[in-house]
Amino acid sequence: MGGGRRSKTAVKGMLAADQAPGESDCSVSEVKTSSSSSPAREREERSGDGGDYGVEAAIRRLEELRIEGDGPVLSGEQISSNVQRQEDEMLALEAIYGDSVQTFDRKEGLRLFQIHVHYEVPDCYPVSAKLYSSDRTATRLKGKGEAIKGGSEISDGLVYAFRVQHLPPIILTCLLPLSYPSHHSPYFTVYSQWLDSLKISSICQKLDAIWTAQTGQEIIYHWLEWLKDSSLSHLGLENEITLSVSDVSDARDVRAISGSISMEHVIPSMISYNNEKCHEAFLNNLQLCVICFNEYAGFDFVRLPCQHFFCIKCMETYSSMHVKEGTVTKLLCPDTKCGEQVPPSFLKRLLGGEAYKLWESLILQKTLDSMSDVVYCPRCETACLEDEEHHAQCSKCFFSFCSLCRDRRHVGLACMTPEMKLRILQGRQNSSNVTGNQRQKELEIINEILSVKEALCDAKQCPSCKMAISKTGGCNKMVCQNCGKYFCYNCCKVIDGYEHFKGGCQLFSVDEILAWEEHINPRQVIGQMQAQLLPNNTHLCPNCGQTNAKVGNNNHLFCWACQKHHCALCRKIVRRTSEHFGPKGCKQHTPNS
Repeated sequence: MGGGRRSKTAVKGMLAADQAPGESDCSVSEVKTSSSSSPAREREERSGDGGDYGVEAAIRRLEELRIEGDGPVLSGEQISSNVQRQEDEMLALEAIYGDSVQTFDRKEGLRLFQIHVHYEVPDCYPVSAKLYSSDRTATRLKGKGEAIKGGSEISDGLVYAFRVQHLPPIILTCLLPLSYPSHHSPYFTVYSQWLDSLKISSICQKLDAIWTAQTGQEIIYHWLEWLKDSSLSHLGLENEITLSVSDVSDARDVRAISGSISMEHVIPSMISYNNEKCHEAFLNNLQLCVICFNEYAGFDFVRLPCQHFFCIKCMETYSSMHVKEGTVTKLLCPDTKCGEQVPPSFLKRLLGGEAYKLWESLILQKTLDSMSDVVYCPRCETACLEDEEHHAQCSKCFFSFCSLCRDRRHVGLACMTPEMKLRILQGRQNSSNVTGNQRQKELEIINEILSVKEALCDAKQCPSCKMAISKTGGCNKMVCQNCGKYFCYNCCKVIDGYEHFKGGCQLFSVDEILAWEEHINPRQVIGQMQAQLLPNNTHLCPNCGQTNAKVGNNNHLFCWACQKHHCALCRKIVRRTSEHFGPKGCKQHTPNS
């Protein structure tokens, strides 16, 4: 039977055979390889939505396959037995496969249901597709670097290869006649989003063979287990899948329904399905946060675009800390090897309303400060753009000023130095012509000039944003906390990396090197002094050859240079004190010779 199309004459003949006492026709009738649907109808059906096609098209095919007429003439006892066996089988299938089983309204009293068969494939399962230069997919997918993991040019086209952890399921739709399971197999269709029609036809034929081998028994469970465990190996796809497009003109089984109409549709849908399933698995399993080292469900995690993930509590604390401290330019992925920025959409959820507004204002301020041609109006502190002659005009109060001295615009005149301005303003403080408000404003300017002068005594200005930065120690490669630029503290030039210090500027000053050596190895000074004070009790280190003095009676010496333990008697490296010194080894304490 197998669910193939039959003419009315063939149906009547089978019904007659059903009525014959002691006999039953359990053979699988031949299924036509061509559909009554025209190629135009095939293309129209298959160009529709994949999810709807898996249901609606399957029902249409089953209607074509369904036995027409009044149905097999069975005794009431046979019908009752088949109905009970069908009900028991459905209960078992729903218990085993759960949500994968979807039951529809009965069709003229016959059971209609659909089961999604999910494959269990190894991680990083390889999938490849051959695209030709004339195929629109090749052009469209070239820009999808996030979806296509690899691609190689070949002589007659392009091969795209990617890997998945989850494959879209095969969908088995069944219509159970009243003569199942005693006489006939279920009428069925097989739908796949990514297999071509010829491969699905091969699956249909295998399901027919399974029914033939187990005629008269409940067969759907055996079909499902074979589809899940053996169908890929049956098609030769157990190690790798090579996608191909179905050709509706090919002769095929009418029960085979393929969604593989073009690579432009198949590849993105497979990748999308895989991403959805991976995300679902991530949410439903316990994950380890590498910040707090606690395990939580995936729902309590934030996965950044760089694919690193951290628990929500840690990310909220991390984000709030940077906003409160004003270090918004350092709000990057917490993974030390990543450095990708946390997107604003994530920060909006992590920070909340007020903190997010503060982040926006800080990031705007940092961006403006990092722009070399942005200055601030000395009157209203509005951001302005300066021209090549260091002149700017405020768009708010329309004040034209010099961006160097922050005074009125003075075309053709040199800027007044801070020292000159300071002397003039200090002299005006005692003038009777200056009003109280004007005197207070000028006093604030004086204090500002003095503060900048004092700050610049021990600091240098960032070449990018002019922020005063003081070096308290370390190397001459500095990073501005305001704009994030790196610069050399010697020459105040913007740099990138350490290539700059291979030329004229030194990475460390001589004083820094000496101070570092003295701080990092204080044992060196002590060790050298002991060697000079006790020249008759010195021993060479067997590892590095440096001179070490034996102080007191202890033969267990510690080299100040290589920090290796060694014995003053046998002059060998001491790895374990309890093994080297003892009754069977060297004596740890002996008087000096």
